[in-house]
Amino acid sequence: MSASILVVEDEPAIQELLTLNLKQAGYQPLRAMSVEQAQLLMRETQPDLIILDWMLPGMSGIEFARRLKSDGSSKDIPIIMLTSKGEEVDKVRGLEVGADDYVTKPFSPRELLARVKAVLRRRAPQMTDDPVEVGGLRVDPITRRVTGNGASIDLGPTEFRLLHFLMANPERVHSRSNVLDKVWGDGVYVEDRTVDVHIRRLRKALESSGHEELIQTVRGVGYRFSAH
Repeated sequence: MSASILVVEDEPAIQELLTLNLKQAGYQPLRAMSVEQAQLLMRETQPDLIILDWMLPGMSGIEFARRLKSDGSSKDIPIIMLTSKGEEVDKVRGLEVGADDYVTKPFSPRELLARVKAVLRRRAPQMTDDPVEVGGLRVDPITRRVTGNGASIDLGPTEFRLLHFLMANPERVHSRSNVLDKVWGDGVYVEDRTVDVHIRRLRKALESSGHEELIQTVRGVGYRFSAH
């Protein structure tokens, strides 16, 4: 599952450089030259991460970051601030409004990609290519293979995404609506009970290796993946 990354940058050359490198790294870049354009894009789809320039026409990047973090629908989206400001006080200011990381211009594309991967691993691990293994159950996003105690487990694409999401975010209770947003996508409109159907299919598939009980029902709330 490749992460969508919104690049909010008003310098065309830098935006093009970022977009090209993100594509080559397997991400899905979205472009905006201003906060206004970014807001319009975010009405259609919620990105998994935002690379946000500090100095933008109209509203500044720092003010946009503050607003994103105060809004319940966007507060969990990780932000990497991108700016020529290199003083320590500016870095602290960016982090204080909720940014997850801070990269100063000029920057190495390799360094920025490393920061992107690190932030996603920390905040949205299901968006990385790193294998996840818990109690003998292993999911490999690159090969799209699932094994239980070394034996192959056959899953449909939705069940694969669902398992990957749950395993990458263990011990947390996920509401049905949150699972829908993270697994089906923010712009897909299906009933919450759809999650229950796929949870049942996933548990059935995991019975062969004895891992079905790792997916726990939290009555009245949703589901949790737990090895305990």
